[in-house]
Amino acid sequence: MNPENVSQFSEQNQALRGGAGPRIYLQPIAAPSILGLYGFAGATFMVAANFAGWYGGPHTDLYLFPFAALFGGLAQFLAGMWAFKARDGLATAVHGTWGSFWIAFGLLNLLVVNGKIAAPALFSPEMGYWFIVLAAITWMCTVAATAENVGLVCVLAALSIGSTLEAIARLTGTGGIHMAAGYAFVISAIIAWWLASAMMFEETFGHAVIGIGKKKAREGSLTFGVGEPGVIRGQ
Repeated sequence: MNPENVSQFSEQNQALRGGAGPRIYLQPIAAPSILGLYGFAGATFMVAANFAGWYGGPHTDLYLFPFAALFGGLAQFLAGMWAFKARDGLATAVHGTWGSFWIAFGLLNLLVVNGKIAAPALFSPEMGYWFIVLAAITWMCTVAATAENVGLVCVLAALSIGSTLEAIARLTGTGGIHMAAGYAFVISAIIAWWLASAMMFEETFGHAVIGIGKKKAREGSLTFGVGEPGVIRGQ
């Protein structure tokens, strides 16, 4: 962290506190989106490959629900909550929304495996509305991502397209559209894996190793007076 920023932060806090010398506790954290994107990529690839018809059988749900609920769900949801501390509203929205979805998807498959409910058919308006909600939120996140980096825009654009296609497939019972949605989700998962790797390499090596088309960094990375003092904003 730039010493000048810390000094300026200290002076601003001192002025706000009437001249009393404050104690500043810096709380740096790793980029939550590294875990969030890996969790999203893993769960999405596994389920999307099934949607696309690459594999599947009578016991597929039994193997999918723990992976989707824990890696795509819990891990990604936690990343979304840690993104609050990083003051990254976009990451909070994306990981919080899709982490919650994967937890719900895992629970749904658990109920199916235990015979509590029947497996949703391809024509399933209820599932269709799940994906309407996801598509509406993810399209807005895609627009917001244009201020962040090109890699994230690509992840969210493919995800938005997949969600839209899946909503249509579930509302109409069209197998071809369902398969197309699976391919869109696979593309989104692959790009998410690449983006998470790029972020991890940049943090471990101390410089960009894989280009992600990052936009100009925000000015004034250190904020004060609200939230968590001393926490760097963004990832």
